[in-house]
Amino acid sequence: MECFFDTANIPEIEKSLSMYPCLGVTTNPSILKSEGSVDFFPHLLQIRQLIGNQRSLHVQLIAQDCQGMLAEAAVLHETLGQRVFVKVPVTEQGLRAMRHLKNGGYNVTATAIYGKMQGLLALEAGADYIAPYCNRMQNMDVDPWDVIACLRQLGDEGQYPGRILAASFKNVGQIMAALEHGAHAITVPPAMLRSALGLPAIQRAVDDFTADWEDTFGAGTNITDLLR
Repeated sequence: MECFFDTANIPEIEKSLSMYPCLGVTTNPSILKSEGSVDFFPHLLQIRQLIGNQRSLHVQLIAQDCQGMLAEAAVLHETLGQRVFVKVPVTEQGLRAMRHLKNGGYNVTATAIYGKMQGLLALEAGADYIAPYCNRMQNMDVDPWDVIACLRQLGDEGQYPGRILAASFKNVGQIMAALEHGAHAITVPPAMLRSALGLPAIQRAVDDFTADWEDTFGAGTNITDLLR
């Protein structure tokens, strides 16, 4: 499973890196806004330092015209390094920018995908990742799993290098559905991964094992004590 952290919360990233698989961090203006007043580039550079150069950092472009997108991408590339992925919305101007960016050797993540044709056009434009918005599609009465399955089939048949990075989740069930229907990767807040481990039944099982161990070997005894 390719997993990216969908957050700009530095303590959360630092805490989660040692527990969960992480190929990189994805951000957008809404995620940055949730962190309060932050200095844009210093904050992203702090994330870069934390995750290292082997992981990717995905940053949304703000300009809505091709030239503006190219200018922003150049600044991000220069400031954040080679492993930055510029997030480009799949609009007409975005598709134009993607082609220029890929010709220039940039890494591109295509965003704001709500349908099959959008995703296919982004693959055709050379995007490295395409990000269908799962929960948002469901809210619009669009079947995100059908979209993902179709794009996976078209991508495999057309031998496109782009990978499906499923995004916009509200629960673990949506994450699993995206992976089951062919998404190569997910981007998710670490707190949502943590929720998968928070089922009361899990802790009950652990507590039952502890009780049985203590009944057999004594309270306060652990495995290492038995070798002493």
